[in-house]
Amino acid sequence: MMSVAQSHYEELLANCSSQPMAIEILRQHRPYLEMLPSIRRPEESLITIPFPTARIRGLSQTGQEGTKPSQGELVRLPCDVAVIMCDPDWKVKTGTEIFIFIHRPQEDFSDLLGRWRQTQVWLDKGYEWLMPPRYQHVFNDGRGEPYPLFIVFDETPDRIKRGLQGAGLPYVAQILGIPVDEEQPQRSVPAEGLGAED
Repeated sequence: MMSVAQSHYEELLANCSSQPMAIEILRQHRPYLEMLPSIRRPEESLITIPFPTARIRGLSQTGQEGTKPSQGELVRLPCDVAVIMCDPDWKVKTGTEIFIFIHRPQEDFSDLLGRWRQTQVWLDKGYEWLMPPRYQHVFNDGRGEPYPLFIVFDETPDRIKRGLQGAGLPYVAQILGIPVDEEQPQRSVPAEGLGAED
C-alpha cells in the first residue's frame, strides 16, 4: 500500500484554500452543499480559512502537547481548512461552519480522528475567528455549529476509511487530485497518466 505523498497533501491544501475548490469539495457531500446560504451565489456565501485561528472564550480541557490555553488566547485549530458560511447580502456569518481534515502523510486513524475531537473541545466554550484581512468587516462573533468533512486519498489505508465510516463521519476521496465520490469504487490510475494533469 502506497503512503500519502507530501506533495499530494500540499496540493490539496492549496486547492481547498480557494473558494471554487472548496465548493467542488462540498458538491461531493450534498448535505453540506445544501447548507450554502445561496446556491446561486456560492462564492459569496462562504469564506475559506486555511490553518484557521480562533480566539477561545474559555477552555477547561488540556490542549495539545499538555498545553492549556487561557481564556481569550488565540489558538490554531488542528483542522486544515475552515469553511465559514456567510450571508451574501448582509455580510454576516451564519451558524454553520465546516471543518476540513485532509489525511496527512504518516497520519493514522487515531491521529486524524483526534484532530477533529480536539477541535470540538476547543470550540465548545465559544470563540471568535481571526478573519483574513479582506473579510475583517464580516461579523463573526458567536458560537457556530461545527461540521467535519474528511478528505482521504486512494493511498489512504482502508482502516482509516472504515474507521470514519464506523464513526459516522463524512468523507470524500481524492485520486491524485481528482475528486471522486466516496460511494464510487476505488480504482487505480495507470502510471503513464500520472503527469497528465500536472
